Amino acid sequence: MNMNAVKIIALVSLIAGGCWLFGLGLTVYDQFFHGPTASLSKEIKPKETAVNEQQLHLVALGDSLTRGTGDETGKGYVGYTLDALRKKTKRPIQVTNLAIKGQQSTQLVTQIQKVEVQRQLRQADFVFMTIGGNDLFQGGEALRNFSRARIDEAKKVYLKNLDSVFRTIRAINPRAVVFYIGLYNPFNQLNNAKMTSAIVREWNYASAEVAARYPNIIAVPTYDLFELHVNDYLYSDQFHPNKEGYKLIGERVASLISFSKGGK
Repeated sequence: MNMNAVKIIALVSLIAGGCWLFGLGLTVYDQFFHGPTASLSKEIKPKETAVNEQQLHLVALGDSLTRGTGDETGKGYVGYTLDALRKKTKRPIQVTNLAIKGQQSTQLVTQIQKVEVQRQLRQADFVFMTIGGNDLFQGGEALRNFSRARIDEAKKVYLKNLDSVFRTIRAINPRAVVFYIGLYNPFNQLNNAKMTSAIVREWNYASAEVAARYPNIIAVPTYDLFELHVNDYLYSDQFHPNKEGYKLIGERVASLISFSKGGK
């Protein structure tokens, strides 16, 4: 082997050794001294998913009261409850409002049979619900043409429907806490206030008895909130709450919900 060949082999060996040492140096630097690379940063994603799994799901059902009709801000009691809950927990809260204006209990029984509604209920941590005002008052018709027999028959149908709704919700989701918002008397300042107040109290009592048959279904009273100053808390239609009326309901619902330290 001549000297030129030996020099070439030595040069190649030197270059190869240098490359190996350089690669080793990069590996050691990357593992022990360098910050996270783009590929390592992707490992944070499971933590982001874990945060999403901490999300609270709130589903609202029922009639125009749950839609917030009468509140010019559009929030209604659901929105004001949400404001209060966000001060109690850092967990994100998703709200799905499925309430329908003018809905009566028979229609709600049909609505919660729908696949998408049941999917939402299955994910719920809390369920808010108002129903029964349209069954009872029928847009004021029940009071204009008052018939005790007709109101008693309407209550009988309503209570059967309410039981069906609670039973269905509990079958779909055994763990969610359900807040059933009771009725107030919007006609408290009229001449027949004594009669209408008595009827509303009877409906609320019977509704609370139905709720008591099921675990984690809470009947939330609102009658007392409006009784003394009903006109101060009603919208111009003299039926739905105004902004201040909804705030009262939202504050009461929120006061019943607490979170453990782990839920913050």
